[in-house]
Amino acid sequence: MRRILICASFAESLVKFRGALIQAALDSGVKVHVVAPGLKSDSEITAELEKKGVVVHDLIMKRTGLNPIVDAVTFVFLFLILLRVRPTIFLAYTIKPVIYGSLAAWLVGVHRRFVLITGLGYAFIGESSGKRGVLRKLLQGLYRFSLARTHKVFFQNPDDEALFRELRLLSDQVPSCIVNGSGVDISEYQVVPLPEQARFLLIGRLLGDKGVREYAQAAFAVKAKYPSACFQMVGWIDDNPDAINQKELDDWVESGTLEFLGKLDDVRPSIANCRVFVLPSYREGTPRTVLEAMAMGRAIITTDAPGCRETVVDGGNGYLVPVQDSEALAHAMLRCIEYPDNVAAMGVVSRQIAENKYDVHKVNQIMLKEMGIL
Repeated sequence: MRRILICASFAESLVKFRGALIQAALDSGVKVHVVAPGLKSDSEITAELEKKGVVVHDLIMKRTGLNPIVDAVTFVFLFLILLRVRPTIFLAYTIKPVIYGSLAAWLVGVHRRFVLITGLGYAFIGESSGKRGVLRKLLQGLYRFSLARTHKVFFQNPDDEALFRELRLLSDQVPSCIVNGSGVDISEYQVVPLPEQARFLLIGRLLGDKGVREYAQAAFAVKAKYPSACFQMVGWIDDNPDAINQKELDDWVESGTLEFLGKLDDVRPSIANCRVFVLPSYREGTPRTVLEAMAMGRAIITTDAPGCRETVVDGGNGYLVPVQDSEALAHAMLRCIEYPDNVAAMGVVSRQIAENKYDVHKVNQIMLKEMGIL
């Protein structure tokens, strides 16, 4: 029997982002194994995956940072799991699973090795000097070495693919394929009427690179003209080096600039409660939260940045603004308040794009064919 082992750094992502892919593989007669940190025997995610017939493996891994001792332990654990499972296909996504997982799979002799680049992360965004610059050079070297041992690399936008080729992180001998993000299950996200109030929403980890500071600055400027406008934010303070601090968040909330809803297991009610979805990110693979908002018929304001620009036809289903430009972001928000009929029309276009381009089943079909499962 064919066996696939999928390696991730977030246990939750195996259900939220790869659940449909896992089910499609199971339906194709493939035995599915997954490995990620946090897959304890008593966790709800483990129970949900095992109920589907997935074999679950917990992993010791620190998602952020490059501690050589901790990472060596991660590598050894991955190697031993792969040696025990002996999958015929290996798929990894996010930085450490891609680097350490693909190397371990190569050493074990897995016949078909694939990785998915879902974004470039902290080390590739912003200044290239100092600590971030050192980390960037180290990661580039690790990527170059590990990707040379894969059979194909999936990217979620053409900019990331071009950058990896330009930097020689991906050799000419290794083929690549672009897919439309992680996709979204259209049937799970229904279009609901827009609220009357001018309400904006951002969902994501509270990182500087996600544009949360620009969102707060733009919200402050817009509320000066339209005090009744509401700016909500869903997410959490991550342990990423670029995370905002608690005081910043508290100041925004206490000043009345933002309403913080915390981390939500189900974001659909918050999307239904907004008129416009905003993500001023500096760079993405393809932002899943934007796809969810599009599927629910919401206009989008995002940046003209890799991964983000692919989701918006400027003036069609939303607006594109320059990266790190809170003034342009505020201007786009004002247009949404002052021309409400346009917002409704943009929401209709968003849903159409989600159906035609980002349906998770269409995205997964491409990946399964490329991996030789279909």
